[in-house]
Amino acid sequence: MTASDLQSVQQIERASFTTPWPPNAYRQELEGNRLAHYLVATLAGEIVAYGGIWLMVDEAHVTTFAVHPRYRRRHIGERLLLSLLDVALDRRAREATLEVRLSNLGARRLYEKYGFRPVGIRPRYYSDNQEDALIMTTEPLAEPAMRARVSRLRDELDASPPPSARPDDEDAPGDAGVQPPAGTTS
Repeated sequence: MTASDLQSVQQIERASFTTPWPPNAYRQELEGNRLAHYLVATLAGEIVAYGGIWLMVDEAHVTTFAVHPRYRRRHIGERLLLSLLDVALDRRAREATLEVRLSNLGARRLYEKYGFRPVGIRPRYYSDNQEDALIMTTEPLAEPAMRARVSRLRDELDASPPPSARPDDEDAPGDAGVQPPAGTTS
């Protein structure tokens, strides 16, 4: 993600979350947070998803993750999550962790597929409706079982057709992913 991507990221943010990050939050993350690594996913030249992690000591903390509602259910989120896990491994993170709404079953299923497991609850984490967040953490990323899982899932994705650039119906079901309370960056 670069500063030139921020307008598109904000559009996805507003389409995905009831309490989006303030417009300057991503700029501050990109320009001033040496722990932060943000990625965008493009399809036919259009930014359709984004995600970010903070690398703190030996933990990769997923801070935000969203796929534009028109492009969900095309494995774009899976590909982006794989890229975030690749960054985490490259930076020698021992594990990855995130918070997700308890009600966001689609996102939870995606994270579970990639080895995240529930480890706790953050009460009233989301500022829009005081919903609790489920804390999810992976097994150690370098462990053989985790590497085998990620490798198998990557191979499955690589064997599947690439995502189509044709947007789905605006009201298609899907999952946005992780999003911290408004006004925060963790």
